[in-house]
Amino acid sequence: MAPSTPAAAAARNRALTEQRFSELSPALSEEVVEALDRGGFHWCTPVQEATIPLLLSHKDVAVDAATGSGKTLAFVVPVVEILRRLSSPPRPHEVLAIIISPTRELSTQIYNVAKPFFATLKGMSSILLVGGTDIKVDLKKMEDEGANILVGTPGKLVDIMDQVDTLGFKNLEILILDEADRLLDLGFQKQVTSIISKLPKLRRTGLFSATQTEAVDELAKAGLRNPVRVGVKAESKLTTKDAGHSEHGPSKTPVGLRLEYVICEASKKSSQLVDFLVQNSRKKIMVYFATCACVDYWAVVLPLLNSLKGSPIIPYHGKMKQGPREKALASFSALSSGILVCTDVAARGLDIPHVDQIVQYDPPQDPNVFVHRAGRTARYDQEGDAIVFLLPKEDAYVEFLKRRGVPLTERECPTDIEDVVPQIRTAALEDRNVMEKGLRAFVSFIRAYKEHHCSYIFQWKDLEIGRLAMEYGLLQIPSMPEVKHHSLSLEGFVPIHGIDVTQIKYKDKAREKQRKKALKRKAEEEAQNPKPEKKRAPEKPEKPKRKKTGKQRQSVQTKEDLDELTHEYRLLKKLKRGEIDEDEYEKLTGFAETDGEGSSDGDASDLDQRKERGNKAQKKPKQRGKGRAGSRKFEGKNKTSSKRR
Repeated sequence: MAPSTPAAAAARNRALTEQRFSELSPALSEEVVEALDRGGFHWCTPVQEATIPLLLSHKDVAVDAATGSGKTLAFVVPVVEILRRLSSPPRPHEVLAIIISPTRELSTQIYNVAKPFFATLKGMSSILLVGGTDIKVDLKKMEDEGANILVGTPGKLVDIMDQVDTLGFKNLEILILDEADRLLDLGFQKQVTSIISKLPKLRRTGLFSATQTEAVDELAKAGLRNPVRVGVKAESKLTTKDAGHSEHGPSKTPVGLRLEYVICEASKKSSQLVDFLVQNSRKKIMVYFATCACVDYWAVVLPLLNSLKGSPIIPYHGKMKQGPREKALASFSALSSGILVCTDVAARGLDIPHVDQIVQYDPPQDPNVFVHRAGRTARYDQEGDAIVFLLPKEDAYVEFLKRRGVPLTERECPTDIEDVVPQIRTAALEDRNVMEKGLRAFVSFIRAYKEHHCSYIFQWKDLEIGRLAMEYGLLQIPSMPEVKHHSLSLEGFVPIHGIDVTQIKYKDKAREKQRKKALKRKAEEEAQNPKPEKKRAPEKPEKPKRKKTGKQRQSVQTKEDLDELTHEYRLLKKLKRGEIDEDEYEKLTGFAETDGEGSSDGDASDLDQRKERGNKAQKKPKQRGKGRAGSRKFEGKNKTSSKRR
């Protein structure tokens, strides 16, 4: 008997645990059930089973469900059913429902999924409002066809609501915010608040997201009336290798999704990626990078490598224009196997068919996005794999994700793989475009790494810049403040000697011609306006040494006298203790016999006198007074001291 898979087990259990759409209560209309059947939707997913009856029973909902769990139908079906039950048809410009999502792609996808259901609404019109299209075209369409259902992004909706006076919102029935946490993360909070302020408070509202954040909670408090929270967690199978048994626990990822991680050195990371892509060349793969510049670079470099020549590699990121973005997404969706290199703009809500593998080459800045990235595969009870590449110092990320309900298993890092760095560097030497894109990608990655939300795990000051530069196949390490002003490790970088990077040319002849013109123009400008040489500061003549004052000379002499007296006093003590005799004492001190008898008492007396003079010099007070008063004061002190003696 074939082994049971998580997806197969879910399919077997579905008949026992889930309902058909036709069996829901309150009951759905025949037209909606038929539209569901035509789309191949017969059984409710858990989130649909929980949410649709609540919205149809006049409840507000805040839904937290795993990605790929069918959230779109969970709000599209109630929206259509609520509008079908209105007693009278609306006016052409009377807005009854609004569905907001954070990106153009997600709004377009929702609109395409909802169109067969909107078609069952007689006498009602819908319109998609997203950026990248001329607002005049949208206004003309709304004027001609009306707009009872608005589906779009916050920015475009705010523009339309501000410019079109004919739209009426006072009878709005339902508002849906899809990927609510992402709406707030992307800075749409002000726009969402502006939209909500123009809507009636007596309405139904639904917040949908795979991750509920504090910001979503605040929005729920402000925009929902006694909301019902719906939390649908997938059951994940955790395998404990050490204990040799399996456990089940709640997970934010679909049941059929296998999550893995691989730890490898920075300088070998690009080679590991290429080896993985080659091993899975017949599969449909999405590879996530940290920045748009990284996507642009690897989309150019990967097709140049011998092992990936001929593989369809499509770039997709937020800085692309709307036309190329839509074309890239459509092209990848149509492929049976291929590679989409992308940023987090492709992490949310996109329902790309039959994605087999998710590769997170760079872990996301926001750990919540990890779940959304991985959720592009294993959708609707299917199976899929996701893998994340980590550096040795980032291994704590695995435990961090496990505690958040996202368990990963380790995949061994293969050692017998081809080193692709020489090929990347050769490509950079042959084409200036590759070299420049590599530098931009490297700089953008370092700066994105600095902004990581888990900075206690991803510490940018621990980055090994030298090895990272080799991973990118750079010819030189860029001069950037993060490298200049911080002692980041340059170990592992192998410079190519004898290479002048200023002489590397573009393969594109038109770009190379422009570059030469720019260099020539710059040289002419410098010849006409030479930079003034920096004047050296004149050397300052050495200051003549000042002669010491009388006080300074006296101070020096006093110190010398004291040192000499101290030495002689020590010798005198030794003489009295019998440690030295009189002859040795005279030799060491150089005293002459004053009375012809060489008396030790005479020597002691002479030494006492000299010691007394030294004490006087040391204790001599600083004369502060001037004139006679100062002299009398000083003389009085001397008389007192002589009396004491």
